[in-house]
Amino acid sequence: MAKRAQGTPATVVLTREKVPFTTHPYDVDPKTPAYGEAVAAALGIDPPRVFKTLVATVDGQLGVGIVPVARSLDLKALAATLGAKRAAMAEPTAAERATGYVTGGISPLGQRTRLPVVLDDSALGFETIFVSAGKRGLQLELSPADLVHLTDAAVARIAT
Repeated sequence: MAKRAQGTPATVVLTREKVPFTTHPYDVDPKTPAYGEAVAAALGIDPPRVFKTLVATVDGQLGVGIVPVARSLDLKALAATLGAKRAAMAEPTAAERATGYVTGGISPLGQRTRLPVVLDDSALGFETIFVSAGKRGLQLELSPADLVHLTDAAVARIAT
């Protein structure tokens, strides 16, 4: 995979760490129903390889769950993996403030505040996966092992 920086904090991290990645631009209206699946279709990729980055409040602290776009985040599983009792989706403004990204373009990489991350274990079944590059209209393709390494992610079944 070629390295092509697009100037987001996520691509800067990948370039600095010399991690192989590819960027994939796409054009999908953010108001499209099943947005993540529409992104997969626009890129010509199977939806299980495209992951969304979701920020949750876990026992009062923010945490990140990364799950396939066609599935949902199991908040109880996220909380349990992070050693907490409860989790709920974070308010968009709190997620944006903590990550430095806008909702719909939150990348698990290059976040303003380093949050605990859990990657759904289905990611390990693929050589590469796709996550947001840190802005709407741009995805990153990288190995799940590199994503786990760079984010210090736990890997667990957190998708339903």
